[in-house]
Amino acid sequence: MADVLTASFIERLRNLVQADAIEGWKVCEDCAIEDISSQSFTKIELNDKRYLVWEKGHKVRWFYQEFVLPEVIDEYPLSGLTLRLALTWWAELAEVYVNDQKVQEGDLFDHSCRIVLSSNVVPGEKVSVAIRLVSPGHDIGGLMRSRLIYESDYDEIDPGFVADELEVIQSYIDAFELDQLEIEFDWKVSDRQKFHQSLEALRSSLLPLSSRIKQHTIFLLGHAHLDMAWLWDVEETWRAAERTFVSVLNLQKDFPELTFCHTTPALYEWIEQNRPEIFAQIQAQVKAGKWEIVGGMWVEPEMNLINAESIARHLLYGQRYCQEKFGEICCVAWLPDTFGFNWQTPQFLKLAGIDYFVTQKLRWNDTTQFPYEWFNWQAPDGSQVKSLMSSPIGEGIEPIKMAKFAWDWVKKTGQPNALWLFGVGDHGGGPTRDMLEIAERWKRSPFFPKLEFTTALNYLESLEDPENTWNDELYLEFHRGCYTTHGDQKRFNREAEARLHLVEIDASLSSSMASSEYLKTDLEEAWKIVLFNQFHDILPGSSIREVYNTALVKQFEFGDILDKVYGKSNIGTQIKLPAPPHPEAELVVVFNPSSWERSGIVTADLTKSVSDERNWKICNLNGEDIQVQIEKSWINTGEFCIYCYSFWAETIPSVGYRCFWLYPGEPLLLDTNVSSDEFILENEFIKAIVDPQTGSLSSVFDKIQHREILNGLGNELQAFQDSGQYWDAWNIDPNYAKYPLESAKLLEIKYRKWISLIPGVEVKRAIGESIFHQWYYLEPDSPVLNIYTSVNWKKRHVLVKAAFPLNLKVNFATYEMAGGAIERTTRPETEAEKAKWEVPALGWVDLNDGEYGVSLLSDCKHGFDCQSDQIRLTLLRGSEFPDPKADLDSHEFTYTLYPHAGTWKTAQTTRKAAELLQPLEVFTLAQPSKDGTLPPFHSFLDLQSDNLILSSLKQSEDNPDEYILRCYECHGGPAELNLKGDFEIVEALDLLERPLQVSTQIRPWEIRTYRIKKRQNQKEGIF
Repeated sequence: MADVLTASFIERLRNLVQADAIEGWKVCEDCAIEDISSQSFTKIELNDKRYLVWEKGHKVRWFYQEFVLPEVIDEYPLSGLTLRLALTWWAELAEVYVNDQKVQEGDLFDHSCRIVLSSNVVPGEKVSVAIRLVSPGHDIGGLMRSRLIYESDYDEIDPGFVADELEVIQSYIDAFELDQLEIEFDWKVSDRQKFHQSLEALRSSLLPLSSRIKQHTIFLLGHAHLDMAWLWDVEETWRAAERTFVSVLNLQKDFPELTFCHTTPALYEWIEQNRPEIFAQIQAQVKAGKWEIVGGMWVEPEMNLINAESIARHLLYGQRYCQEKFGEICCVAWLPDTFGFNWQTPQFLKLAGIDYFVTQKLRWNDTTQFPYEWFNWQAPDGSQVKSLMSSPIGEGIEPIKMAKFAWDWVKKTGQPNALWLFGVGDHGGGPTRDMLEIAERWKRSPFFPKLEFTTALNYLESLEDPENTWNDELYLEFHRGCYTTHGDQKRFNREAEARLHLVEIDASLSSSMASSEYLKTDLEEAWKIVLFNQFHDILPGSSIREVYNTALVKQFEFGDILDKVYGKSNIGTQIKLPAPPHPEAELVVVFNPSSWERSGIVTADLTKSVSDERNWKICNLNGEDIQVQIEKSWINTGEFCIYCYSFWAETIPSVGYRCFWLYPGEPLLLDTNVSSDEFILENEFIKAIVDPQTGSLSSVFDKIQHREILNGLGNELQAFQDSGQYWDAWNIDPNYAKYPLESAKLLEIKYRKWISLIPGVEVKRAIGESIFHQWYYLEPDSPVLNIYTSVNWKKRHVLVKAAFPLNLKVNFATYEMAGGAIERTTRPETEAEKAKWEVPALGWVDLNDGEYGVSLLSDCKHGFDCQSDQIRLTLLRGSEFPDPKADLDSHEFTYTLYPHAGTWKTAQTTRKAAELLQPLEVFTLAQPSKDGTLPPFHSFLDLQSDNLILSSLKQSEDNPDEYILRCYECHGGPAELNLKGDFEIVEALDLLERPLQVSTQIRPWEIRTYRIKKRQNQKEGIF
């Protein structure tokens, strides 16, 4: 009797038809395939993993081997079998030649193949194989697998196939703790026919297990993850998509059962416009149920660093495109590769008609295993989507791996049937013919789960409801550097989101109040530029330099589009004013795009003749002078001069404006003299002292609450060595804190105005050859201390943080996320909590004890780590792969310290962060309208709620005479929207602008969308 399921038995059986060929390769450097036979080859040693490796840096290596096909292996006859060579490499380019003919190409992602060396083995036959591999720029190259596999016709068995069946059976027995089996077996292999009879007898004796295994089904779904840009530029993405889609369409002709899913309306739009014949075939396959459109978002975006309105637009444009082109919206959010997901994601998805969420990325966690495979994911407002932690992407049809995945799925979920995604991915590719042929063979095995093709939606709908609920963010314990890498992309994204918010509001008001043209197509084009650049390898900073060169071009296009749209604004011309205080007075209009009343410093330009040496002053509409600072900025031409003027604009109403006059006269100047014996900044709220020895803050005193907030030097620039990570741009070294570098060196400190009215302290510090140029400044009547930073960054593999030790001891820190906020512990106890040693925030973080707190606001830096008494903000990194010049040279950003009484809610931290990102807008009108109908002080729209944030005001997608108002509750409490102003609510909508039945009261953390129209009378309406 033999235990036929032992590893030694299975390996002995497999070795009758398989042989490792890794040691037989000879190597030379680059040449032409025509010259391969004349090259001088050498042998290289295997490393500890039995890989053949060579140096990084696009180095070419040829591997060459001649195979003489044997008559037998261990007496088992091989004549007439099919011989395949299974290869796996790590190379940015791979070319495989058989007898001097190219038979296969690949790259880092299409990195495995099984090529036929002989379809009918004749003993003594000679086959030559040459492989040309190019090492990656960032990593060594490698040939890791080289195995000869002799197989029978797929209608027959062979020892290798039976060995795989036995391993599948053993995995089943192990998984479900069944009794082991011992069966008689005859090892006489020299007579192949008789030996196959022994194999059949062995299989027959195991048939009692078949019915149990066949109770399970592995559903198959073809997939080809395609990054919109990563280690290739966008133009290559289009080519890869075309190759992938054509390949799938051709395979579906030969394998009509094959189902395939793919995301990304942005990609389909390009195919539609540039390859209409392919697009038509895809539409036909979608209609036939063989091609599934999944995702529902414009691209597969980064989800931690974009704001609520960006997520809404991904869904709006993505879903409406799918509805228009394919006849239905997506019900499955498909984000397999995004680097973590903010907690509000389920609510966004539900509001866009999506019931299911699929990812596999948390399988990449470096510390803990995510506890659920199939679960309800709940947002803070209570919204839920059914969520699947899918099988890994980029896999082939590998029965043993598939079986083990299926048994694990059954044990964890209790659900009998698993879903397996197969197909080459990352750079596209999708299913291959070899994968499909292997699947067909294993369909016939009695010892493998049933195999059926399906769609994602059909599979998800077949599952029983999840038993578990996850009520938290989906934090990826990996890729923590992506909150910081390529700071230029983060800055553009935040500024673009803010500018789109302003310009859409302005366009909506101009259209509704002044009948100007609303450039809807242009605004959508601008949005799609931003959305594309939010792709999960572009915005996180993990793409090659060429991708960012293209992104820069698109950023200029974005600016041109918004300048065009903004140029259509004519609200100012509709303002009717009393007589000006001076014949040459110009109207100054200060506009507030926020949904609450604001005050602040505004700055604008004044163009005058070079010969005009007069002074200029500002007054309000009552004729009362306002303190103003006017400075000559730069000479435009020989005839005109540009002046920059700044003043404090007070009580600008919600989504409205207030007018002022600019006219010749002696201005009322603000005394900007400051003490020279200490570097002190002070207003009625804060007294801040800059340490003259370090340039850090030695004191920040809250004058209202009579508290010193710092417990040590604040804004201390801390540098750490950050190297040794394979995923360089993505990952921060987990042990970075053990490798501190020399502190920043103070180069210069002096008093210097920030802008016009605002005194400041200017500090220059150096970390190595990198210069940090910072201004501390306090605006009048403002409770926040601003720190503007300009850096010429030169370091590689160095991490820089700004540290703020605080006189607080708290258990939790609160961080802003898209459409809300999330608490994370400052005293981690579990392994999962400890893994959150670097976390994302959208625009602010706050530490408070319920009675007092400190917020740190940031305009475009998103990586934080907090302790119970400290906030640290990550400013810069120095990664080299995949972009060796990432973050080198110039950076500008601002972060702000905001001490406050009470909680971040009572202190309106969310509003303060929005004000940092979205300043008041100001423009001048030399000739105001005499026939205007708008008053000189006006609020177009007021939400009348302290805990509602306006997310968007835009034209309706379906009716140009109506508009869309979107807002969200930001404090975790109930809210009432009592809309005042020039608009009235028609009805509530979802994110796709479809009617939605909701209560009048807004739930905590809820996102609300309304269809509104211009009010027909002057009475204020209440919804």
